[in-house]
Amino acid sequence: MIFDTIDKKLLKLLQTDSKKTTKELSSKLNLSVTAVYERIKKLEKEGIISRYVALLNRNKIEKGFVVFCHLKLMQHTKEFISQFEKEVVLLNEVLECFHVSGDYDYILKICVKDMEEYREFMVTKLTTLQHIGSTHSTFMIGEVKNTTVFHM
Repeated sequence: MIFDTIDKKLLKLLQTDSKKTTKELSSKLNLSVTAVYERIKKLEKEGIISRYVALLNRNKIEKGFVVFCHLKLMQHTKEFISQFEKEVVLLNEVLECFHVSGDYDYILKICVKDMEEYREFMVTKLTTLQHIGSTHSTFMIGEVKNTTVFHM
């Protein structure tokens, strides 16, 4: 899909605050409410907009301890990869999981209350998954940039 200038502005506005009404968006874009509504529906239909979410403050919900866990599987067979991926998506503490190239097979972003809760997670959940060869944990010291906005 090719985006015109208005589509790009609309997408930026929605990424910044998806609760804006079509009336508010129409005034910012100098379009009719109907035109804005139709553009949004087209972007949703094309799969450009996949969903609308509320972003929570990790610290206010006691999930401010962020860990990036690098993980190696014992083998790289289709069976091991498939089994691991089926199991890791069920872990609530894991917010993101990426299959990567390089020294490790996966990088997990894990959010918990504190080091004690992370240790409990590692001992009772993560290391009980099948086919894990090794893990390496890196702890977030501070957040420099965290955005959900794609600039086009």
